[in-house]
Amino acid sequence: MRLVVKIGGSVLDRDISDIARDVRGLRDHGEEVVLVHGGARKVTEVAERMGKKQRFVLSVSGFRSRYTDKETAEIYTMVISGLLNKHIVASLSREGVRSVGLSGIDGFLIKAERKERIKVREGGKVILIDGDYTGKIVEVNRGLLGCLLSAGYVPVIGSVAIGQEGEFLNVDGDRAAASVAGAIGADVLVLLTDVPGVLDGGKLVRMLSRSEARLTVPKLEGGMRRKVFAALEALDAGVKKVFISSGLGPEPITSTLRGKECTVIVNE
Repeated sequence: MRLVVKIGGSVLDRDISDIARDVRGLRDHGEEVVLVHGGARKVTEVAERMGKKQRFVLSVSGFRSRYTDKETAEIYTMVISGLLNKHIVASLSREGVRSVGLSGIDGFLIKAERKERIKVREGGKVILIDGDYTGKIVEVNRGLLGCLLSAGYVPVIGSVAIGQEGEFLNVDGDRAAASVAGAIGADVLVLLTDVPGVLDGGKLVRMLSRSEARLTVPKLEGGMRRKVFAALEALDAGVKKVFISSGLGPEPITSTLRGKECTVIVNE
């Protein structure tokens, strides 16, 4: 089985040794694993320690995102591609897992088109903001990932993309994971977060079809809304199943695949 696992920033704030041991177990059983990670919380923390106040905006489609000017894009790249990426690689190394840390910039791994101007809602109005360095993913270098997987490595990908003019671009980690999963023909995408899955009135939703998930997206808020949207993108790209589950506790990936409490979105 080939699977892509996205580690959310809320999970990276904690010890990830359970995830590293779980990846080792999956590799020992012959599974091919690609890890994708974000780290938005750490980016905010580092940026503000550097005196760079972060601004968050609401898109017209209802998604909250970071306004990323050029300086913020550089800080984002530094934190995601450097500190957090190598933190994960080091954790895997302690478990004897052969891994390679990458960002979307390396080897043109994730190419994106820059959204130089974004449309946001502010004070009840829709306004345009210039100078943004976020991107829409247009291509994933499946050949590079295929080479690493064939050689027995676990690629660890920080969710930063490269633009058409070689610029650093901020891309959403969940959607990056969906793009990677679709590009490499993954069987499964697992989105690890700090909650057990999609909640409806506090109750866990165990399963959603693709059509049910589309109807659910507008009702969701925050990061979960983006996760379900990314799950739909992965299904559209040919991934068979997407799991949204907690990355906390022992064997978070394996137990998810075995049917622990989580939300599974299926391509039906």
